[in-house]
Amino acid sequence: MTEKQIAFIFDMDGVLVDNLEYHVIAWLEFCAKKNIPLTREEFFQNLNGKNAQDTMNYFFKREVEPELAHTLNEEKEVIYKEIYRPHVKPAEGLVTLLESLKAKGVKLAVGTSAPQGNIDFTLDNAGIRHYFDEIVDSSMVTNGKPAPDIYLKAAEKLGVAIDNCIVAEDAMQGIQAGLSAGMKVIGITTSHTAEELAHTHLQAPNFTGITYDTLVELLAR
Repeated sequence: MTEKQIAFIFDMDGVLVDNLEYHVIAWLEFCAKKNIPLTREEFFQNLNGKNAQDTMNYFFKREVEPELAHTLNEEKEVIYKEIYRPHVKPAEGLVTLLESLKAKGVKLAVGTSAPQGNIDFTLDNAGIRHYFDEIVDSSMVTNGKPAPDIYLKAAEKLGVAIDNCIVAEDAMQGIQAGLSAGMKVIGITTSHTAEELAHTHLQAPNFTGITYDTLVELLAR
């Protein structure tokens, strides 16, 4: 065990797996079918990291009924899973890092805005579910990202003090959630450049250069 209990909480899409391009393609195809205007730039600026309810509210410029938001999101997920299924794999360096952190007694969690079906699809197809002590999604909290609720709930479920929690995120919405939670944030540069993520505590393209010592050093800052 570590001298003090550390937790590492991972966003899922664009972090645990490098799948963002497949999500973008699926959203653009979905929106084209529904005659909803959407560009790649708009997606990255305003939607990446949002949950299904907030995304549909954005598209329709009103509070969409939860059942309808769920149904529409499932339509998009069918498109996404069809194109992404043959390509699912853990992010580079992730498995090595997870195994080393487990050996050190670090608590591990997923904190994601993705729906449950997507979580199961991703973690199971990537073969990484068993590494995580807790999985927290937006259905478990009142407010989705960029509110800090998901990360605060993950820390609570792990039983780790906020000051000892580190978040790995790629999206602006999620980064804001981690920072607002009072946690150290590692910006994974799958959605944005290192310069765009300069407000995070560390920027990295994947997990190949991140170790247990990296986390300890971050928490000491």
